[in-house]
Amino acid sequence: MSDHPIKIVSSSHLVSERAGELSEFEFGLTVLNNAFNRWMVRCMSAAGEKEMTSLEVQLIHHVTHRKTAKKLADICFVLNIEDTHIASYALKKLVKMGYLASEKIGKEVYFSATESGAALCECYREVRERCLIEILLETGISNEDIGNTAQLLRMLAGVYDQAARAGASL
Repeated sequence: MSDHPIKIVSSSHLVSERAGELSEFEFGLTVLNNAFNRWMVRCMSAAGEKEMTSLEVQLIHHVTHRKTAKKLADICFVLNIEDTHIASYALKKLVKMGYLASEKIGKEVYFSATESGAALCECYREVRERCLIEILLETGISNEDIGNTAQLLRMLAGVYDQAARAGASL
């Protein structure tokens, strides 16, 4: 048996001698991201809305969060969305669909969930409970492990953001 087990990666040319596990993490993150995006779209479809992208699903849930109106800059900041134009387009689409309302206050536009938007989010929650949570409980993965992983992911997001700034200055 080797001292260096085979790493499961998608880009072997990027594997670093100093941090080979990072390539494993990146591959896992890629696979997870694609699965999560697919899940959000299909869960929303099962909840009754078949015309949403994963970004739109994320946005409607965030705007519905805590039942407070939110402006574009704050939405993008919290969700770490760099391209505000894409988020703005998606928010306008959700307004047109009747799930969000927009209100201009001064120079800012604030978005909030409509009754139908909140109801759709509740249907999504019910599908999520029946499908995702049931499967998760069967895996035996503990809530503590999930919480620790979530914290690690947020910390690594900061590392990648810092690296992106460094890369932009080269």
